Amino acid sequence: MSEQKNDQRAITRRQWLSQIPIPAIAAMSVGAIGVRELHAEVAGPANDLGARVYNIRDYGAKGDGSTLDTAAVQAAIDACTHDGGGTVLVPAGTFVIGTVELKSYVTLHIAASGKLLGSADGKQYHAVDAIPLSGDTTLNDGNWALLFAVNAKNVTLEGPGTIDGQGFQFHAPVRGTPPPSGLGGNKRPYHLLTYRCEGLSVRNIDLLDCAYHSLRIIQCKRVHMDGIYIHNRVNGNNDGFHFISSQYVTVTNCTVLSQDDACALFGSCKFVTITNSVFSTRWSVFRFGGGSPENIAISNCVLYEVYGCPIKFQGNPGSRYENISFSNLILKDVTGPIHISIGPRPGKPTVPGGPAVPSINYEPSTGAAPGDVTPVTLRNISFSNIHGTVTTNPPQLAESKVTSTANPGERYSCITLNCVGDSTMENISFDNIHLTFGGGGTAEDGARRDLPQVAGEYFALGPMPAYGFYARNLRGLTLQNIRLQVAAPDLRPAFILDHVQDVAILGLSVEGNTSAESVLRFIDSKDVLLTAPRLLASAATFLQVEGAANEHIVLDGGDFSKAQRSLVLKDHAADSAVRIRD
Repeated sequence: MSEQKNDQRAITRRQWLSQIPIPAIAAMSVGAIGVRELHAEVAGPANDLGARVYNIRDYGAKGDGSTLDTAAVQAAIDACTHDGGGTVLVPAGTFVIGTVELKSYVTLHIAASGKLLGSADGKQYHAVDAIPLSGDTTLNDGNWALLFAVNAKNVTLEGPGTIDGQGFQFHAPVRGTPPPSGLGGNKRPYHLLTYRCEGLSVRNIDLLDCAYHSLRIIQCKRVHMDGIYIHNRVNGNNDGFHFISSQYVTVTNCTVLSQDDACALFGSCKFVTITNSVFSTRWSVFRFGGGSPENIAISNCVLYEVYGCPIKFQGNPGSRYENISFSNLILKDVTGPIHISIGPRPGKPTVPGGPAVPSINYEPSTGAAPGDVTPVTLRNISFSNIHGTVTTNPPQLAESKVTSTANPGERYSCITLNCVGDSTMENISFDNIHLTFGGGGTAEDGARRDLPQVAGEYFALGPMPAYGFYARNLRGLTLQNIRLQVAAPDLRPAFILDHVQDVAILGLSVEGNTSAESVLRFIDSKDVLLTAPRLLASAATFLQVEGAANEHIVLDGGDFSKAQRSLVLKDHAADSAVRIRD
């Protein structure tokens, strides 16, 4: 009888394991390889393909902060993708690696106490030859990376752990000398470089101290960035996000503290949303350069200590920009703050110290082909609910290991819409914009009329002649509920229209100065309706209209009683050009 009971109790290991949940098996005191073998006995050889976990320590990774673990990490990724995908686990520890390729259907998961540490030895990196450096000129910033993926599908990089690029080891201590790593210039590795991938996600991860751009995403589709913290201030060109001709992109819940462009959108990026994020940088946050970007919405972001223009369009021949909106933005201590400049770029001065001249030798990174003279088109761009402060004294960026000096044009900047050459800029709107500028502009700055007929960086035109808003050579401009103030006296006009047509302004509130020439200046502009303006401080002249080409300017109501003169006509401006209605 007892023998029969023993037979009934005797079960195979497979039967016994089949009654135990897989998590319980994983918790047993057996090696990870043993767990995988036992799991296979239970589930069969193919039942869990695509869902397995590949611990890099099982492939020989040490994680001691000194041993090179590149081969082990790559072996785990290769095994994972070979089995149909799954999760490659970076557990607790510091794993030193060089260049590693991510592949289709792989999730690289870095545990909370896990870290991938980029090697300080440049010999551990190599170029990604599958990514071209010619043809599309927006690609020519190099093809070296810590992690890369090419033509891959459904790739995920996730935390909550950390990737540290040790980027300062790629910074030359003295210009002209090699950096400690031996790699500099465009051979510096990115944190992550992807090319023509579809279904790319990066989430809940810390990306620190990259040698170059942190995330460089080229010609990819269905890209999702969520909950990323980027701290990138140890080298020149330390971008945060750098998207090139990518589509269906979402960025949300991210914090980017960078040295260079925090969120560049180069080439023909389309169907992009960026929201609920915080940015700070020495240069631009939302930087557009070249290509045909369109259908982009940016909202609910805080931009602080941006000493290089939070929103910047740098359009060169061959570019087209359409249907882009910016809304609900807080700006704190920025320069710029909005700069749209399209047309020929400035060339070198003809004489040392002289003004820049138009040139068709365009910066390759902006996407313009050498010799291309196709006019730029920019239309349907909107800005709404933007509040904040603009500084005239940008300091060195906090926590940065590299320094830079502010140009005069950076200190005395304003909202600038600059269209030159044969380019077209139309249908631009501003709604509910409240900005306080640092002030300090001189009467000499305010007297500037003939700005160089060039586009380019936002400081390329030099100190701007207005402290708040300057627009040149565009049509279809709408402004509503705009308040422009200064923190210190400024002898420049608050607002200038220069050869602008079809303008509607409702509820413009501006500060003046009795020593400034005027508060508003219109130069050869047409079809302008200025409704209910309000002068916030005493001034000599409210509106000065200059040039014989001014036509159909209507000043409708408002309160500019604090001005000694409501209107002054100069340079052959006709009395019939302006009509004042009470």
